[in-house]
Amino acid sequence: MPNEVALKMQADWNARAQEDAFYYVAFGRRSQTDDEFLATASDQVHGFELELRRLPAARTRQRRALEIGCGPGRLMRPLARHFGEIHGVDVSDEMVRLARRKLEGVPHAHPHHAPNSNLEAFADDSFDFVYSYAVFQHIPAHDVVMGYLKESWRVLKPGGILRCQINGLPQTARQYDTWAGVRIAAEEVRDFATEQGFLLLALEGVDTQYMWTTLRKPPAPPSAVLTAPGIRRITSAHSSQPAVPNRGRFAAVSLWVTGLPPEADLNRLSLTVGGQPAFLTFLGHPELDGVQQLNALLPEGLQTGLQPVALVCDGNPFCPKAFLRLRPPGPPVPRILSITDGIDLLAADRIVSRIVKISVEEVNAPDAISVWVNGIRAVDADWFCTEPRLPRYEVNFAIPTAIGPGIAEIELREGSRRIGAARVQVDTPQA
Repeated sequence: MPNEVALKMQADWNARAQEDAFYYVAFGRRSQTDDEFLATASDQVHGFELELRRLPAARTRQRRALEIGCGPGRLMRPLARHFGEIHGVDVSDEMVRLARRKLEGVPHAHPHHAPNSNLEAFADDSFDFVYSYAVFQHIPAHDVVMGYLKESWRVLKPGGILRCQINGLPQTARQYDTWAGVRIAAEEVRDFATEQGFLLLALEGVDTQYMWTTLRKPPAPPSAVLTAPGIRRITSAHSSQPAVPNRGRFAAVSLWVTGLPPEADLNRLSLTVGGQPAFLTFLGHPELDGVQQLNALLPEGLQTGLQPVALVCDGNPFCPKAFLRLRPPGPPVPRILSITDGIDLLAADRIVSRIVKISVEEVNAPDAISVWVNGIRAVDADWFCTEPRLPRYEVNFAIPTAIGPGIAEIELREGSRRIGAARVQVDTPQA
């Protein structure tokens, strides 16, 4: 019998599926067309396709994939071309019903209802690739999320990959529900990988709502080329430049490493820069010449100039030290990244709900942010941090009631400083 959490999840997501499934799955706009809905998946599909390079070489028709939280099949349809079989599970039978209808033309795509919110329908060692996007963020129970992760280990073949997204925001005291789900810290993911026996290959977006992790079930495939241990070069993680800012949003490095053992992962490797530990975020697949990319966030407090870089594997120095040139960062430049309707994210420069969402970076004093529309201050503007390292904030507000339909200028200020402005079309809200 389904437990209480699973029953609540099923009821809530069935209701959302019946109201507007596309909207709740891809938070873009109400009443999306099929083409609009599928188009919203392009970035996620590309990201998953990059992870497929980690899989052992095999013909496409020999590979099997499983999606946790498949919804109406938005990701299953485009990813099906990479697999001989692709399966999906969802706690909502209404979502599964929609998926079966949307995937009728893809005979090797199979959505399944999972009323117990687990993977009990599948055999051990049966999938090459297990993935999930924006699903665990909506699960209110910690043990259900961790259960999915443990079950992923069971159903993966040796060498198989789990790529999933987790809410890594700090814990709060409030009760979680089926929309705003539990938070799981990066350190817990690290510990889980060690305890379960997973190889941890990526841990990105730490302390954000959209933290990604990539895990491999051993054994790892052998490196393409046996090479001597070494750091071939070090560059900025954001460009090919050899000099890297010592702090700020671009304080991240890519090491191009040779000779790593196949079982190396982010838990077995450690990196120091200037004698201080860096935070490893990504270990890439070996290239044909055996080189692997290893990314890390720089520690705080580093001095500019040449700094030694030391890579350690299993507690022992892996190779001779290298050196990295650190430079001062440029001054922060507060800027608006986007202005969209707060509900209809696909409305471009039109505001159709009178709720506005602004994404802004490198603001020094978010408490001093104010929003003005045609010179009238929005009195209900609030903000929250979506990416602390950059930093990036999201500002939400309602168009003042004095502003009617038509062209409006939205201006964002930090205290007396003008950050930026943009013109939008304010529509009359639909009844």
